[in-house]
Amino acid sequence: MDGVILVTGGAGFIGSHVVDLLLERGDRVRVVDALLPAAHSERPGYIDPAAEWLEGDLRDAAVAERAVDGVAAVCHQAAMVGLGVDLGDLPDYVGHNDFATAQLLRALAARGFAGRFVLGSSMVVYGEGRYACREHGVVAAGARAPADLDAGRFEPPCPRCGRPLDPRTVPEDAQLDPRSVYAATKLAQEHLCSAFARATGVPVTALRYHNVYGPRMPRDTPYAGVASIFRSAFAAGRAPRVFEDGGQRRDFVHVRDVARANVRALTAPEPVAGAFNIASGTARSVLELALALAAACGAPAAAAPLVTGEWRAGDVRHIVASPRLAAERLGFRAQEGFAAGMAEFAAAPLRGSASMSL
Repeated sequence: MDGVILVTGGAGFIGSHVVDLLLERGDRVRVVDALLPAAHSERPGYIDPAAEWLEGDLRDAAVAERAVDGVAAVCHQAAMVGLGVDLGDLPDYVGHNDFATAQLLRALAARGFAGRFVLGSSMVVYGEGRYACREHGVVAAGARAPADLDAGRFEPPCPRCGRPLDPRTVPEDAQLDPRSVYAATKLAQEHLCSAFARATGVPVTALRYHNVYGPRMPRDTPYAGVASIFRSAFAAGRAPRVFEDGGQRRDFVHVRDVARANVRALTAPEPVAGAFNIASGTARSVLELALALAAACGAPAAAAPLVTGEWRAGDVRHIVASPRLAAERLGFRAQEGFAAGMAEFAAAPLRGSASMSL
């Protein structure tokens, strides 16, 4: 691609892999990252020096203006992630995810940006996944009552008859129902970018990542996902705690596949606007993930995954994507095998934060 490609959050888990693939293609890349202490102890050593580096916070209008100077395309990965269950964190989530995005879009509009814009979004915008009742067809899942969860009844009920529902794959046109602070800010990012696209004509591609894992994943931080939490437990010789009955279904997708999806959206012959699920296309339970990782780590019997029956407010039961639209319109299909990915992940170093002794 002619011109510079800006990767925001380019020092992070997903952004750094996007940077690597773009540089391998011979593209010119500019990285901007705030290096938040919750995610980084320092500028990571894996950042390729071939990329132009700009350390700064996009909430600062001056940083946003410097970041977009002369760019031909934008890959927006910068975000504060995690459930956001503490309402005291609301201003930080809105600031880093939505206000920073607004500053970035304002700076692009001011410069007459006419390239492509790719947003790293998330499957959390869906809330619960798609379900069907044997009597009433596809329905929105009813709320899981605390009494049912305490009793080990984890499947969401039909809101009309109360019977357990059958999980289905979620298409991009499913009802959106963000159920956490983080989810609400990711959906707001999508809406801000859609408004920007309507006003400017810039094609915006929103990639809704499912459960991403792989090298450079953060450990034991607010940014950690379930795979890194389990991996950290095995490394410490502890049994990872699997909530509910372990039957929660997710789609675990390798970070290199996610990076490939971003590069595809940035460089396809014609821009492909819209929202797309970025997933492996295979449903696996959380317990299945824990057992696969235990085998890959060579965990002793004493560290076997422990199914606790505990539950957390705000957790969803099943969220598994349909990858069809991304394959048809974006030309993206996941390539990384799960067993090989788990073996690699078991041996790969995880990234710590500034609050940890490394």
